[in-house]
Amino acid sequence: MKGNTIYKRAYNRCLTLLATRPLGDWPCSEAELAQGLQVSRTTVRAVLSSLHERGIITTDGLRRYLLRPPAPEDYFPDPQTETVAELVERRFMDWVLKGDCRPGQTINASELARQFGTSTTAIREYLNHFNHFGLLERNPNSGWVFKGVTPEFAAEIYEIREMFELRSARRFVELPAQSPAWGQLAEIEREHHILLAEIDDRFSDFSRLDERLHRLIHDASCNRFMQEFYDVISIIFHYHYQWNKTDEKERNIAAIHEHLAYIEALRSRDLRLIDAKCRAHLKTARATMLRSITDGPLGLQHQARAPAAALSLA
Repeated sequence: MKGNTIYKRAYNRCLTLLATRPLGDWPCSEAELAQGLQVSRTTVRAVLSSLHERGIITTDGLRRYLLRPPAPEDYFPDPQTETVAELVERRFMDWVLKGDCRPGQTINASELARQFGTSTTAIREYLNHFNHFGLLERNPNSGWVFKGVTPEFAAEIYEIREMFELRSARRFVELPAQSPAWGQLAEIEREHHILLAEIDDRFSDFSRLDERLHRLIHDASCNRFMQEFYDVISIIFHYHYQWNKTDEKERNIAAIHEHLAYIEALRSRDLRLIDAKCRAHLKTARATMLRSITDGPLGLQHQARAPAAALSLA
């Protein structure tokens, strides 16, 4: 069991949940914890056993008590809790953001598999997902070709992103207080403050933190179509966000403050406030993406053939 990814993911989520609780009585049954962590009761028992072994909790009959808050060293490292699909997604995202991927560039699945340390099949399954949305085009002779994003495409995907995220945010605030998602939100908020304090040296780390926050919110939708579509949203927005290096640090500082306001709104469970903070942040992200598109290698071509309405995204 302890070599199992499912167990390790559940264990880390449980630690995040406990990190938000006061020490003392922990009134949570195995059935409630299994539902909150979305795992079987067998996995929950293994998690509870490990928590007891590490001195984080103790039991007295049917009652459980939190003895100490979780420490960073209690968590399994992220690579140990990833599925193959998540590993491919993370490494592909890093490759796109840190590389020099431009419209028209060929992507070779075999070469990526070697770089990522995974199978060609896993790479192909992931790339086929983007082929469906038109971000990549399959070339029978040379793998995939990265198509890039036009202002027209950006307008369409922004509209869907706003619709899906507003719906997901509403579902997020319906989660019970004991849901692990609230603990994960608190951890992400803490990391925002740390990044803000170290922004001079780490401003380029914002993209990963941004992706984690928005994915957490989208996952609350419990809608597989919204969750699947977020993979496309993430690549498109973060790719162009990273491409535009103009005032990158200042833009990231502003985005961090927008995130913190958004997180505060989620915690308030005030739907009107959530709607306002969400729309404001997404509008900023949209404007940044548009500048990246119009200032990029194909920007002049896009501007020449795009209707004025499509360019007026900001």
